[in-house]
Amino acid sequence: MKLYKKLGVIGAAAIVSFSSAVWAAPTFINVLTGGTSGIYYPLGVALSQLYGNNIDGAKTSVQATKASVENLNLLQAGRGELGFALGDSVAAAWKGDAEAGFKKPLNKLRLIAAVYPNYIQIVANKDANIKSLADLKGKRVSVGAPKSGTELNARAIFAAAGLSYDDLGAVEYLPYAESVELIKNRQLDATLQSSGLGMAAFRDLASTMPVNFVPIPKEVIDRIGNAAFQPGVIPAGTYDGQDTDVDTIAIQNMLVSQKDVPDEVAYQMAKLIFENLDYLRNAHAAAKAISLEKAVSTAIPLHPGAERYYKEVGVIK
Repeated sequence: MKLYKKLGVIGAAAIVSFSSAVWAAPTFINVLTGGTSGIYYPLGVALSQLYGNNIDGAKTSVQATKASVENLNLLQAGRGELGFALGDSVAAAWKGDAEAGFKKPLNKLRLIAAVYPNYIQIVANKDANIKSLADLKGKRVSVGAPKSGTELNARAIFAAAGLSYDDLGAVEYLPYAESVELIKNRQLDATLQSSGLGMAAFRDLASTMPVNFVPIPKEVIDRIGNAAFQPGVIPAGTYDGQDTDVDTIAIQNMLVSQKDVPDEVAYQMAKLIFENLDYLRNAHAAAKAISLEKAVSTAIPLHPGAERYYKEVGVIK
């Protein structure tokens, strides 16, 4: 009888031990960003540190990617818990736009927060004499990584301006840093990139050589006919030698998760963003544009955990 009691105690202890092990299982949070010379990456690193230090049991990592399109496909495949993406790419992913890089609707995507806007920034070697979109004809231009959110933006903008890639002297499909190096070496005339203001690669270029920032007029935005594209301005002084405001397109960035992420984790993801804005602003000035009032978008459904947070703080009634 005593033996059975001992076995029972041992069995109970084993169950408790097993339950504790399950309860203590780590929460993996892989943050999907973009190229290391852009803005997604430093903000992704800051978020990873924030979550690792404040979410119990969190094991965080940061993955450099080709940004929006790749991030959304990785989230759908369960290979990430949080990713940065442009609003127009998010809408295309939810719909399943094959031309945009989404073979079928990505129905697992869930919104954590709309954050700061990206700005389409077209920078050119001043010696190339490119002052308008029409001046890009015959020039060597980089348009972002192939089938990236940036490259999709480039196609839409050029089409609305009456241009195609065939009108250009050469087309390169390169992200920020590589494009800037080729402009410095006089192997490219210009590049179109989508990023927050004050992007490091463009700051480096503008401090190295004289450049022009090419405006995108409102009539071009109107012709694109995409509600995600709004008029924006690159303020004078954002980059060295940029003495006047430059009209362009602004597109909201979003932090996207997926439905298999537990509600409590998604709740903490949203909460920690807005309780630590100063911390994120120290990581990059683009985070100054993040605000609780603009956090909710209708592009895709909110994650239930994030929705709970927005109800708590009164953003959602």
